[in-house]
Amino acid sequence: MKEIMAIIRMNMVNKTKVALSEAGIPSITAKEALGRGKGLVDMELLKGAEQGYEEAISQLGTSQRLIPKRVLTIIVKEKYVAKTVKTIIKVNQTGKSGDGKIFVMPVSDSISVRTGENGDATLDDL
Repeated sequence: MKEIMAIIRMNMVNKTKVALSEAGIPSITAKEALGRGKGLVDMELLKGAEQGYEEAISQLGTSQRLIPKRVLTIIVKEKYVAKTVKTIIKVNQTGKSGDGKIFVMPVSDSISVRTGENGDATLDDL
């Protein structure tokens, strides 16, 4: 089993949910998040701020704005990881900064509270 965590733009959540459902991946969890990528930070200012230059520190304060995002969590059998990742990328890729990130992590076990089943039996079969 794998956990796929995708950080995407807020306005792309519904399109992503529909695309995943159409791809046979109906189960997701979504939560609100705030964050930013390196694209919103002037790296020269950051370097100057790290070295203690007051001018850089004062200017850096304006570029630290956190952007509202959505974090999708999807747990799938290993054989569905590529399909899930491709679907997320297809919907969210614009080629511009802020398209998001996808992380794939191992899941050691899954237990159904209702039935007590564990492992792959708890996951949707596509």
